[in-house]
Amino acid sequence: RILDTGQEQLYDDIVKLAARLCGTPMASISLVDEDRQWFKAKVGLPVNETPREHAFCTHAILRNEVMTVEDATQDNRFRDNPLVTGDLHLRFYAGASLSTPEGHNVGTICVLDTCSRALDDDQRTALETLGRVVVTLLEQRKLTQTLAEALENVRMLSGLLPICAHCKAVRDDEGFWRRVEDYVTTNTGAEFTHSICPKCMRQHYPQYMEGYPD
Repeated sequence: RILDTGQEQLYDDIVKLAARLCGTPMASISLVDEDRQWFKAKVGLPVNETPREHAFCTHAILRNEVMTVEDATQDNRFRDNPLVTGDLHLRFYAGASLSTPEGHNVGTICVLDTCSRALDDDQRTALETLGRVVVTLLEQRKLTQTLAEALENVRMLSGLLPICAHCKAVRDDEGFWRRVEDYVTTNTGAEFTHSICPKCMRQHYPQYMEGYPD
């Protein structure tokens, strides 16, 4: 749920720092969707997204180390790319994959230039480090959203619920009576496991009480 969201200072600061550390006029945090790459943050780039087929990052996410293209005009993969031959005149690219804890490479933090160049070891390490910072921010964002949804589910279950005094079925907003387990699962995503409490065990199954925990 981050695609097409607005600018955020933390992400903007990271790409500015990446450009500064690597000495390039352009940098971006790029997320690769099915048909496009979209820039969550960027500096020096005049567009907010490009077709995936033109994206250098499409190639970068296939590896876990920094991908460097020192001169795109000399690289068979990119020499005819519109980002190279067109108004942007890209020559240099270096991108570190944004790898989630599940091992999915969802985009890159990358630096770009209209002149051919190379990164030294410290700059490559800095780019990888900033990539890990971006992933941490993305994971925190996901956790915040999950907690917000959980809180909303709790709010949905607050107040008075019509419940049958006999069978304990709950009446939903459409007037249908449903098992309490079904109602809670539908509204919160929680699932139930079933057991028997000691009180019911003594009342209904006293023959099995020996060794049953209180």
